[in-house]
Amino acid sequence: MERYPFFLLTLFFVVSSMVARTHCQKQTQALSQLYRNKMKGSSGINKGHFKPIHHINNSRVHPQEGMKEKDRIQMLPGQPRVSFEQYGGYVTVDKSAGRALYYYFVEAQHYSKESLPLLLWLNGGPGCSSLAYGAMEELGPFRVHSNGETLYKNRYSWNYAANVLFLESPAGVGFSYSNTTSDYIKSGDSKTAVDNYVFLLNWLERFPEYKKREFYIAGESYAGHYVPQLAHTILLHNKKANKTLINLKGILIGNAVINDETDNKGMYDYLESHALISDETAYGVKKYCNFSSDNSEISSECQAAIDEITKDTYYLDIYNIYAPLCHNSSLTLIPKKPSVANFDPCSDVYIYAYLNRADVQEAMHANVTKLDHDWEPCSEVISRWGDSPSTIIPILQELMANGLRVWIFSGDTDGRVPVTSTKYSIKKMKLPVKTKWHPWYLDGEVGGYTEVYKGDLTFATVRGAGHQVPSFQPKRALSLIKHFLAGTPLPDTSRYD
Repeated sequence: MERYPFFLLTLFFVVSSMVARTHCQKQTQALSQLYRNKMKGSSGINKGHFKPIHHINNSRVHPQEGMKEKDRIQMLPGQPRVSFEQYGGYVTVDKSAGRALYYYFVEAQHYSKESLPLLLWLNGGPGCSSLAYGAMEELGPFRVHSNGETLYKNRYSWNYAANVLFLESPAGVGFSYSNTTSDYIKSGDSKTAVDNYVFLLNWLERFPEYKKREFYIAGESYAGHYVPQLAHTILLHNKKANKTLINLKGILIGNAVINDETDNKGMYDYLESHALISDETAYGVKKYCNFSSDNSEISSECQAAIDEITKDTYYLDIYNIYAPLCHNSSLTLIPKKPSVANFDPCSDVYIYAYLNRADVQEAMHANVTKLDHDWEPCSEVISRWGDSPSTIIPILQELMANGLRVWIFSGDTDGRVPVTSTKYSIKKMKLPVKTKWHPWYLDGEVGGYTEVYKGDLTFATVRGAGHQVPSFQPKRALSLIKHFLAGTPLPDTSRYD
């Protein structure tokens, strides 16, 4: 070792740079790729309404005695001391196929775990990991240092508000896997909803103390599909069983894919209104692009306008149009000074390095089957997506009709599923306004804006946040989740001096 310090240091930085180039941009590609595929008539993606699964075989729920203790994580490598318990492991959702989903669970801080609700967090993609994004760079208790080896505390972790469960779903995402490789070409919304539901039934057998606890589901981006679809599946099977199998109380979705037509129109209107594309290009989109669900192919004129937009935004982080890019993505021998408040744009690289370490995987009870691929923030194993409804609005309306609390939030600097898209989608629901648009506050500053609609739908923006709201505005995101879980309005003020 001592004879070759310069060689080893050089190799370290070369490998680190390769990691950065290969893995840094995955999440920004997943949703765009799905949209491109859905706009092709030959894609084979079913864009029809979500079809609930009425029959789920009870044999998919298995005894879980002793599994909880086996899943207990004593301490993660490089982890600071904490006052809460954490668990990680696999739940089999289909024995015959050998399909198992990986979860990471952090109980609430201190003694609050007994009184606080259970919250499931899902990232989208489709195909992106809730461990990569939600747990390790958004709302989980730790962030990864720039050396890819040690962790530091997130003082705005959502386990100050709830017991938080992160799930890598569907199989093929992160550490989740199937021994039946054909599962990876059969992924889609409906199958994901069923597997997530079966996961929950089994997980609650493993952690029976949470069976009667109030349960909420939250997520962002393509989880705008996952979260309502899972909620719908839970309500359906509660009714079929004539009892509360899962005590679901509400859902929360952020910068969420809700309705293809308004999502696309809102994105291009946002880029135009924020001076990121020319008036001529914006006019071309409006004249030549038809994003309605019955349109199977895009015209050459529309494609030309979209190509122009791609050039104009190529060197931006479209998921936060004002954020810096990751310019020096090498791991560092000595960790950079960390800051939860100022998100490091190279965080993907640090997380990739950390979660691919053998000692980390052993501590987390992950990769027990020794997968033939690295852990990735977004899956390269899932090769096809079979069904993706063009709209989720009917499901949201049904959830509200069944008395569920529904909140939709939007980081206002996201250019991919921007605030305009969400506003257009909500407008299509034609809901009467209960509490008119007004700013909400935190620490004497505007945290964002909110409007409440009849039917228990709350819309809230988070000022200064991109697509991953808790990454960019962690304190405001924590305030948001606390108010959502409590069912209380976001803080207003009557002072206008």
